[in-house]
Order: sequence, then structure tokens, then C-alpha cells
Amino acid sequence: MARLSCMCFNTVMRILVTGAAGFIGAATAQALLDEGHDVVGIDDVNDYYETSLKDARIAKLGSSAKFRFERANLADRAAMERIFRDGAFARVAHLGAQAGVRHSIDQPLSYVESNLLGTAHVLEGCRHHGVEHLVYASTSSVYGLHTDLPYSTSASASHPMSFYSATKRSTELMAHSYSHLFRLPTTGLRFFTVYGPWGRPDMALFKFTRAIIEGTPIQVYNQGQHSRDFTYIDDVVRAVVAALARTATPDPDFNPARPNEDSSSAPWRIYNVGCGEPVPLMRYLELIEQNVGRKAVMEMLPAQPGDVADTFAEIGGLVRDLGVRPEVTVEEGVARFVKWFRGYYGI
Repeated sequence: MARLSCMCFNTVMRILVTGAAGFIGAATAQALLDEGHDVVGIDDVNDYYETSLKDARIAKLGSSAKFRFERANLADRAAMERIFRDGAFARVAHLGAQAGVRHSIDQPLSYVESNLLGTAHVLEGCRHHGVEHLVYASTSSVYGLHTDLPYSTSASASHPMSFYSATKRSTELMAHSYSHLFRLPTTGLRFFTVYGPWGRPDMALFKFTRAIIEGTPIQVYNQGQHSRDFTYIDDVVRAVVAALARTATPDPDFNPARPNEDSSSAPWRIYNVGCGEPVPLMRYLELIEQNVGRKAVMEMLPAQPGDVADTFAEIGGLVRDLGVRPEVTVEEGVARFVKWFRGYYGI
């Protein structure tokens, strides 16, 4: 977790970060601590992937006296009510969720519990306990069957290809209803293939790096004909922190006869958080090989259910409104990850 301080806030705040043991949640919590904020982190530390990595992230955050960790499930209504009641949070970064497109095919009900019910509890907590602004994680997967690239936040996101993306699109709509009914400012961030040190073991970069080092075959889906808008973790965290600092406001130009997809007459906004430069999967794999110093053994496979072929973010709103422009190239980002991976696992 690199030190990232953008000094976006004018004052020190008490901020809740859900999913604090996760990849993006831990990095965001660290950035907020670096700015001097008091941070409370929530996570249930489930075993979707190796819990030792989650424990290590929390231990790293715990070195700060301004961080407090609550082990709790977002779907636990009593626990969430207690945390919000006692917390007096000014802002909330809701980054906790059940992730994974393919896992949602096999275990859809876990996504209902975490992503839908958990988000409802967060929204209720914000509504009843004076939270000034809620920023929450969405995903590029919401664009689903939409193929007009680059993906624009003004485009429709009504045809999800996986249950995971359906739940994340649902959270956007849930947030809008609270923004409209209760004037709760909410900002949704659609993340595009986040990668980097301390990343998720179920993601391609982690799996490919480990397999290449160990000399085991890697499974390459869609015969390697994917491209992804790979977005480095530091750039993602800058966007989250900037969004937290810039409270969502109603769009003065909103036209209910032709409603925008990314703004509203309510204090509700949606932004893409991507690099804006799609990279072919085989180029990504080549960079991993170069940094590991070994060629991959590949097993070429068909496309998997729920996977989109390509992603490419239009990031004009991110730059214009939040002042965030991605800085880390995929060449540098992959190199940083492989260096971290070798150091963390001692290989």
C-alpha cells in the first residue's frame, strides 16, 4: 500500500471504509490515514480468497493509532446499526462486496446478502446517522451487452451479463432512490480491472504471475482475445479519495424528459474509474513474462459465461469533476506488482 496523499479535504474527518480487508478498501483506508483522518474499517474477512492476505492488510493498517477495525458482516443489521450509531461518520467509502463474475454463477445468493442487503444497511446507516456523503464501488461489468466503446457513463447499463454485475447495477439504483427520497449525496464509481500490489488472488495478474513463477499452465480464456482497461490501484484510490471530498450535488441541467444516466435532479453521480487505454490480454501477459523472466505455459480456452470481450473507459467526467487523471502505465504497474509479489511471498 503506497503512500498516497492528495490533501483533498479541508478538515480532518471520521470516515468509515467497508471492505477494509480487501484490495481497494485497504489501500483507500491507508490513503485516508496518510491524510490524517480517523478511519474505522469493516470487513468479515471471509474465505473467498486466502484470508492471510486480508489479515496482513489489516495488520498493516493497524499500525496507525487512528485506525480501528470492526470484524462484521455487512448483512448483519444489528452490527451495522451499532457501528453507525457509535461512529459519528462524516463520510463513508462503501467498498465492501462479494466480488467475482464467475463465482456469482455458482453462488448467487451470497451476492444478494453482501451486495444488496449489505448496501441497504449502509444506506440506512447513512440516512439515519447524518453521513454527509456516501461513495460506493460499482464496476465496469454493469455495461454488460453494451459494445459501443469506450464505455460512457451516459450509456445504458440495463443488460448485465452476470449476476454480480446485476447486483452492482442494483446498488447504483438503490443509491439513487436514497439520494432522491432523503437527499443523501451519493457517488458511484465504476472500477475497471483494478490491479497492483496487495491485489486479489482471483484476478488474472495474481494468478498468471504465480503460475509463471511456478512453471504451471495458465488458463487463457477467449483464446486470449480479450482487452481490458487495466487501472492501477494508486490511480483508483486517488479517485475514491477525491470523490469522498467532493460531495455529490444535483445536476442543474437535468432534464426529466431525457434523463441522464450518470446524474440526476437528486445529489447522485456516477463516474468511470479507468485508465482510458485498453490493453490486449496477451500484451498484459507478455509484460508479466518479461518481469518474471520466464515464459508462460498457456492453455487456451473458450470465453467463459458472463465475461465481456473488451472494456474501455471514457473518463472525461473523472478528469473534469474529480480532477483525477490516471498516472501509472501498465508497464510500470505490472513491474511494481511482480516486485511486490516476489517480496511478499519470498520467491
